[in-house]
Amino acid sequence: MISIIVLSVILLDQITKFLALRFLQLNTPVPLIKNFLNLTLVHNRGAAFGFFQNQLYLFVLISFFTIGLILINLKNKTNSIILKISLSLILGGAAGNLIDRLRFGFVIDFLDLRVWPVFNIADSVITIAALILSWELLFNKNAA
Repeated sequence: MISIIVLSVILLDQITKFLALRFLQLNTPVPLIKNFLNLTLVHNRGAAFGFFQNQLYLFVLISFFTIGLILINLKNKTNSIILKISLSLILGGAAGNLIDRLRFGFVIDFLDLRVWPVFNIADSVITIAALILSWELLFNKNAA
């Protein structure tokens, strides 16, 4: 199950980024839902919200370290299923963005809510999984 989740996230992330590269022009918004959602191709050379621009080697190192920690934690047989699912989702998202950094030297972002920095599927999955993980760790005594 873990492998299916991770591979599904990576595949969905990479397919949508491929389509963004193929059909969108850099920094040119395409309205999808008026006044709410644009598709805007951005090359993100930073971390979340564009912080720490042009620190490629640091982000690659942090990604490998994070992926390693998640893989170690996923081997713990006592973890709850919710914990394993959320870690698998984070792993898939981290791997998706790492693939971009290794291929292009930046992360491809394209989902633009206009009031939030442009993001991608991997970012969305990581955020949702982090919320689930936080909930699980805060409110389930048997989570960790």
